Amino acid sequence: MVQCKMVHEMIRVYDLERSLKFYDDALGMKESRRVEKPEGKFTLVYLRDGESDFELELTYNYDPEKPYDLGTGYGHIAVYVDDLELARKEHEEAGYTVGPFKGLTEGVKEYYFLTDPDGYQIEVMQRK
Repeated sequence: MVQCKMVHEMIRVYDLERSLKFYDDALGMKESRRVEKPEGKFTLVYLRDGESDFELELTYNYDPEKPYDLGTGYGHIAVYVDDLELARKEHEEAGYTVGPFKGLTEGVKEYYFLTDPDGYQIEVMQRK
């Protein structure tokens, strides 16, 4: 049987600087590397959370005509925080789109969804 390790998740972003600011300010994710491809008219920016080697890849296509349609097939990204209530309070105070607390996910007492500038959902859960 083939064994694998998750490496990265890729999302397309409409405004790269806006997305970099959001992921840094809201989740503390920092740029780990960048690949500029002017001949292909795109830039890839990889973000890390400081704890794992899993990366979030932000793909920015130069001069997009309009924001991306996320469709109905994509679900969400999930992250752990140390203090769920404090994280939600900080996200609300920063003016981010924050959903209500929810519960009953296996192994997680409560969680909420945070929405990034492009409409991607981020499930925020508390570590046990």
